[in-house]
Amino acid sequence: MRLMPAFVLALTLGLAAVAEAAPAPTTRSDCFASSNWRGWSAADGGDALYLRVGRNDIYRVELTRGSHVRKSPGDFLISEVRGANWICSAIDLDLTLADDLGFYRPLITRSLRKLSAAEVAAIPHEDLP
Repeated sequence: MRLMPAFVLALTLGLAAVAEAAPAPTTRSDCFASSNWRGWSAADGGDALYLRVGRNDIYRVELTRGSHVRKSPGDFLISEVRGANWICSAIDLDLTLADDLGFYRPLITRSLRKLSAAEVAAIPHEDLP
């Protein structure tokens, strides 16, 4: 019986650590419909993308290291929608970079987040989608 309080305390501390490490739940305001996606550009040497959603929202998509995506004339980004068209996290994006010569390269997304107005203002104008 003496070990029971110690066990309960250890369990409580363990659960608190897991809750602290868990990402914040996504709210509906962090999501967007894939049909509202208006443009894209590459960032950080091609290991990230900026997506313009609607008129004013910019989302940053982190890609796997070494993706080296560049936006050249004739390149376009394909987003395969499977099921619902709501994009709330990186797992909802199925992206492929294609060019006008017929080459396709799948992209693996690591994270997705909506940028604040200050973060958008810090992006050089030529890098905006």
